[in-house]
Amino acid sequence: MYGQPEIRLYDTLTKSEKTLQPIEPDTVKIYVCGPTVYDYSHIGHGRTYVVYDSLKRYLSLRGYNVVHVVNITDIDDKIIRRAQEENRDWRSIVDEYTRDYFEAIEKLGIRVDHHPRVSDHIGEIIEFIERLIDRGYAYIAPSGSVYFEVDKYEDYGRLSGRLDKEYWSQEAEFLGEKKKPYDFALWKAAKPGEPYWESPWGRGRPGWHIECSVMSSRYLGGRFDIHGGGTDLIFPHHENERAQSEAFFGVKPWVSIWMHTGMLTVGVDKMSKSLKNIVPLRDALKKYQPGVLRLWYLHVHYRKPLNYTEESIEQAEKLYNRLVSAHDLLLKLQREMQNPHYLNNEDLKILNELKQVYVDFHKALSEDFNTPEALAAVNKLLGIVYRDIQYNPKYMLVSQALRILGTANYVFGAFEEKPVYTEAGEELEKILGLLIEVRKELRKRGMYDIADTIRSELLKYGIQLMDRGLETTWIRIKKQ
Repeated sequence: MYGQPEIRLYDTLTKSEKTLQPIEPDTVKIYVCGPTVYDYSHIGHGRTYVVYDSLKRYLSLRGYNVVHVVNITDIDDKIIRRAQEENRDWRSIVDEYTRDYFEAIEKLGIRVDHHPRVSDHIGEIIEFIERLIDRGYAYIAPSGSVYFEVDKYEDYGRLSGRLDKEYWSQEAEFLGEKKKPYDFALWKAAKPGEPYWESPWGRGRPGWHIECSVMSSRYLGGRFDIHGGGTDLIFPHHENERAQSEAFFGVKPWVSIWMHTGMLTVGVDKMSKSLKNIVPLRDALKKYQPGVLRLWYLHVHYRKPLNYTEESIEQAEKLYNRLVSAHDLLLKLQREMQNPHYLNNEDLKILNELKQVYVDFHKALSEDFNTPEALAAVNKLLGIVYRDIQYNPKYMLVSQALRILGTANYVFGAFEEKPVYTEAGEELEKILGLLIEVRKELRKRGMYDIADTIRSELLKYGIQLMDRGLETTWIRIKKQ
């Protein structure tokens, strides 16, 4: 409808915004680090899931074919520890919490193209490690573990900004068999009682970081466009992924744009299991509608911390109700319009305001996926609907407002776009029309107490009356 700005995204590696230029024309490949399934997904995880889903929706809206891969880490130290603590088979732990993850993203309306699991890719992981050994980037320890030799990779630390080797130390429990304290495990030799797979170096299992390098490149190729995750993954996980992948493929950059979502906080603290301030996502979804949570996640820029408060979610709920009501109202106006085709000067002014909302919406999302600014544009749209269009509906204004609202909802995923009056039918509209006429007559006669009682009783059933002088319109809202 109007000109579209180029899409720019902040790249953690270069610390600057970069224009999205897909490696394969018209196709954007996105890999996001998914859950390690040893516990329930919490409300903080949901932010990352929703941000990248909404980004995918926007890129699709702009005409790109988006391939969206999210891994599931189903073998890891945390999974093994949980299984030992509860005296359960590690696979039952995996099954329980994988199911919880899938139920959560289903309710949130998230569609991922592929969910590869680590345990299905052990053969490919072993081959990847063998090549790193052959290329001189990895070494075998006496225990049978295999480590990546960080000093062989000259660009280590730039993604995280940790350029001093003093801050690279990791996996302290293995210091005795590593050449340097900052080398990291590609393959871990099995300990008694732990799950294992056979390998050229003996029984063991993959290290955490190698898993994502293997699965992302298997399904997206040796180079791809966007690698996402939370800021807590920048070091060491993404730093290590980048090092081993560029060493393996011999290419730079391995990933065009590194994107990271800010942490969810509770007061001044990060939401974490160790602090016992976790809100399980499944509990939040029982309390709030998925669309409310999606709007709440997106009302703060994805790179900034998001503070969890009941009040902030309630504000998102108010916006959600306004969006649903506006959509409902516009559908109703579209059915009821009579002789709506002539636009006077005031109508043309409103049309230009709608055009500007559309421009502002796309400008915001094109500039580092600025969802709060895009929501500000949507709020302007709602103001136009409730201030002007509902009282003077014209076909072009209503259709344009519906189109813009539908575009925004496609990206944000707040509510299902379907008429909410299908069950009510013509009978409800006739009954409400009769009540409105009776109420109008009551108001003419100064009997405002009875007229107000009618309004209050209807509101209990989710019908909101809106007066302008003696004329009244109605919409369906959430029941009181």
